[in-house]
Amino acid sequence: GLYYPPNMMAPTEEVIAVAKALRGAGGLYVTHMRDEAAGVVRAIEETLEIGQHAGVPVVISHHKCTMPENFGRSAETLPRIDAAAKRQGVAFDVYPYAAGSTVLIPDRLRPDVPVQLTWSVPHPEMSGRMLDDIAAGWGVSAREAAERLLPAGAIFFQMHEDDVRRILAHPEAMIGSDGLPHDAYPHPRLWGTFPRVLGHYARELGLFSLEAAVRKMTGRTAAVFGLVDRGVVREGAYADLVLFDPATVRDAATFAAPTRPAEGILETWVNGQSAFVQGGGATPARAGRLLTRGRG
Repeated sequence: GLYYPPNMMAPTEEVIAVAKALRGAGGLYVTHMRDEAAGVVRAIEETLEIGQHAGVPVVISHHKCTMPENFGRSAETLPRIDAAAKRQGVAFDVYPYAAGSTVLIPDRLRPDVPVQLTWSVPHPEMSGRMLDDIAAGWGVSAREAAERLLPAGAIFFQMHEDDVRRILAHPEAMIGSDGLPHDAYPHPRLWGTFPRVLGHYARELGLFSLEAAVRKMTGRTAAVFGLVDRGVVREGAYADLVLFDPATVRDAATFAAPTRPAEGILETWVNGQSAFVQGGGATPARAGRLLTRGRG
């Protein structure tokens, strides 16, 4: 994405030139935008501009508004996306947490954004601890501690729950975990995203119906990415199914215990083969297949 080096050095015109290659193949421009903080609106406009000039639909990955001074700006970004959707293809996904996770970049540390380490090559024993606690234990500044930990990754508590709910509640929002499976101490979104939407946001908060929640993580996503006969339950479609108890399904993963399996998931099937059974875990079946646009 354009948030990270070296991609962040690419001007808009260069991205447009590259994205034009997608047009003939029926592709999408899927982007981690250049900015999700003070420049979030400009980043959305850039994304839309790239899609328009390249002639391809765009997908904004894990839409959010970060940093305290930008809390509440989803009330500004979502109407812009809605307006754009009337003239071009545009979609976005979101994960149900007010914290993100990425690589640790010392230059981007802020005193008002708590940081929890997820992995570190030189100090793996520090995974799961707060950066301020690590720094205090070493008797150094947070920045120096971060530099000692590199290369490393971390969780950043940088969003507001009101924005998360507003974005989740948008009728066309897709759910995506943005999970990082290689992290030693991952963000709980890796294990908890989808049951959290079903249990906490749909059942407990009533932010949307159970049916809407399921669509956000299945049919809507399959339609945007052109995955034929996926994300729907009907005769002739691929049998990718999850059997869950709507009264008990919930996420159990937390920032303190991020790899706890969800509750209320009874069984899952991939291409018609049982892949997980409650109490027994994953089955030996390896029924997955590569999904490409325009086919199932």
